[in-house]
Amino acid sequence: MIPNDRDDTPRFSWYLHWKLPEPRLKFLQEADQWKNLVRSYLASISFVDSQVGRVLDALENNGFQEDTIIVLWSDHGFHLGEKLITGKNTLWERSARVPLMFAGPGISEGEVCTKPVELLDIYPTLIDLTGLPKRSGLEGHSLLPQLKDSEAPRPWPAITTHNHDNHSVRSENWRYIQYADGSEELYNLKKDPNEWTNLVGRPEHAAIQKELKAFLPKVNEKPAPGSRSRILTYKNGQANWQTEDIDPTEPIPEI
Repeated sequence: MIPNDRDDTPRFSWYLHWKLPEPRLKFLQEADQWKNLVRSYLASISFVDSQVGRVLDALENNGFQEDTIIVLWSDHGFHLGEKLITGKNTLWERSARVPLMFAGPGISEGEVCTKPVELLDIYPTLIDLTGLPKRSGLEGHSLLPQLKDSEAPRPWPAITTHNHDNHSVRSENWRYIQYADGSEELYNLKKDPNEWTNLVGRPEHAAIQKELKAFLPKVNEKPAPGSRSRILTYKNGQANWQTEDIDPTEPIPEI
């Protein structure tokens, strides 16, 4: 974590988590709760790990380990002070990345694939692993090639969306973000895994920015009528958070 990490990010990035119950880093530091928050978060992960172990033990004890496909994934990640916030209402790596693990028949053991994939890929992957009939119209792509060979090529990046028209495109080494107002971010995750330096607009990265931008969704649905909680909309130059317009000159809350 670096204290000036938001200096090169667009103001619109704050609108994704404008006012939330999760505390800002400033509060955690002033209340001496930062260490406690991180410790509690890690404890919850340790607890879930032990529950996964119980499930795996039950499969083995009942003789199902040889013909069961296991898929482990989670909700998206949680900022613990990075980018001056806690919570997960962002398009950065800390919030968008999740664990995804497969084990079972037809899956190579002990392999780690570094290519980004999507949770949408789980369903078509299970269709292939179980030999069920193919389905058309799926947005996900089967991960069977990567489960057999972790180095197998994959032409698609991973897309993360937060409310309408706010997207990140994650390739193996890069993340490109575009917000609803058109503001952008670009990170070289190989050299800058913490996403501390926004490279958007630099001429030497124009080609990679153009390549990733081509994957942005062409259709962006607005929230369902009546939606309120954590809903961000943008229309005619006006950002609105949870049914209240945001004054573009209003100070960012609680930082």
